[in-house]
Amino acid sequence: MSELSTALKECGALQFGEFTLASGAKSDYYIDIKKASTNPRVLYLISQLMAERMQAENIRPDRIAGVVLGSVPLAAALSLATGIPYVMIRKEKKDHGTGKLIEGDLNPGDKVLVVEDVITTAGSSIKAIATLRENGAEVTHVMSVIDREGGGRENLEEIGVGFKPLVKASDLVKEAR
Repeated sequence: MSELSTALKECGALQFGEFTLASGAKSDYYIDIKKASTNPRVLYLISQLMAERMQAENIRPDRIAGVVLGSVPLAAALSLATGIPYVMIRKEKKDHGTGKLIEGDLNPGDKVLVVEDVITTAGSSIKAIATLRENGAEVTHVMSVIDREGGGRENLEEIGVGFKPLVKASDLVKEAR
């Protein structure tokens, strides 16, 4: 079993039962990366694995982006691991404060790596990418902890974005059972 799979299982992030996913699909397992990302040891491991993957894949962004809420700890940890600043992408504008969809410094032309916890269809990633692109960013890759293998890779490829998961859900579940 891989170190990440072991860590996710040990911290209780991998759960078996009956679940409804954000996509509306039903599943007999759930991977709660929010549970994992609140565990400093597991969050650190994820950030190190993502940093290693960035180096191996020669991904050199100017900014890292995390979608509020679940991906922000991942973006912050990866920012600390790499020294690359991060931004937070809201799913909808707030009607108070600045009302911005993007929190943090983003400059036109910045290359941005979007990080996600779990990707099934990549719906929230695609919306975040649209927001980033509307603000002048260049997004060529999404990196996630888990690929639930629900069409996310194909949906991202359709908009010209590569997908780099740390682990496939099928492998994680197979190793855990």
